[in-house]
Amino acid sequence: MRALVSARLGADFTRLWTASAVSNVGDGVTLAAGPLLVASLTSDPALVAGAALAQQLPWLLVAPLSGVYVDRLDRRRLVVVVNVLRGAALAVLAAAVAASAVSVPLVYAVFFLLGVGETLADTAFGALLPATVEPERLPAANSRLTATAILGNQIAAKPLGGWLFALGAALPFAFDAVTFLVAAALTSAVRVAPAGRPAEAGGRSLRREVAAGVRWLWRHRLLRTLAASMAVSNVAFCAPFAVFALYAQQRLHLTEVGYGVLLTAYGVGGLVGTALASRLQARLGARTLLRAGLVLETATHAVLAATTHPLVAGGILIAFGVHSVIWGVIVATLFQRSVPDELRGRVGSVYQLTQIGGAALGSLLGGLIAQAVAITTPFWAAALAMTVITAVAWRPLAAA
Repeated sequence: MRALVSARLGADFTRLWTASAVSNVGDGVTLAAGPLLVASLTSDPALVAGAALAQQLPWLLVAPLSGVYVDRLDRRRLVVVVNVLRGAALAVLAAAVAASAVSVPLVYAVFFLLGVGETLADTAFGALLPATVEPERLPAANSRLTATAILGNQIAAKPLGGWLFALGAALPFAFDAVTFLVAAALTSAVRVAPAGRPAEAGGRSLRREVAAGVRWLWRHRLLRTLAASMAVSNVAFCAPFAVFALYAQQRLHLTEVGYGVLLTAYGVGGLVGTALASRLQARLGARTLLRAGLVLETATHAVLAATTHPLVAGGILIAFGVHSVIWGVIVATLFQRSVPDELRGRVGSVYQLTQIGGAALGSLLGGLIAQAVAITTPFWAAALAMTVITAVAWRPLAAA
């Protein structure tokens, strides 16, 4: 299979693809084992939840600055160095766990550093990808990357992380450290010309370079519309899904196992979406798929608000999973084709900041709304918000 991919997309893409697959498995293992580690150190729910916040916080604090350095430096070398440093941080954590010297502040510090590295490596990876693939092959490349991310991070890694933690609390973090080093070695073998601009950028302030990325995104009507739509969509999505476990219990009357199966339905839809994305885009066009996606997302929240049947909820989540991957592939391809190479880091980081900011706001609002009114209220509110977004974005999406 790898030889076939190499023939179609090139050996350099195959190296990046493999590096992404390996690091996604490692990331998923740490995401599963991290809360277990903190829970073994404290019974305070706020402290356990804080581990996830520590890794997300850098996206809100330093993402635009990371975008500047992605545009200034050699992106391939940046990914390699950051992955080595992330591997070293995880090795320190694994050693501390093995020596029974770990503490909650140490876990937070390591996870924060991992998050900072993620803002650099993920942004640089997205900006590096177009240099390894012909423009017409970008949808296929993005589909393959998304498929391995779903399989590795969401499906395979979570049970693996729990199993490794049960064998030995240090093992998941040592395993992830090794995956970062393997990903660094694979990325170092990618043969692309350096894309950084150290000489040109040296005399420019960080503030002006960040502003240049914000300005470019704001002036591009289609990408500005996509960024704003997804920011609000993330608020709408994360608000109800922040209380989804309670919704599954109280509204659908599911057990813990049933809740897990329901979440798997979303992943199954995502895998189907990776198989269909490039073909549907070639047949129907980006405009039709983006508009249909907004309609489907509105319907998803309305159906979940109205139904009490697990099969109906599972079916709409499969459809939503298909949509979310197709939307993601289209948006990634549009960004890679539209944004000038020298601005990809800054524009990409600003876009990511709007998405993660929306997700954080949605997670905060969802619990408050459900607590104040009813468990289905966040879903109805999300459906209303998506109706407004669909109406506002409909005409600008014609440019896709």
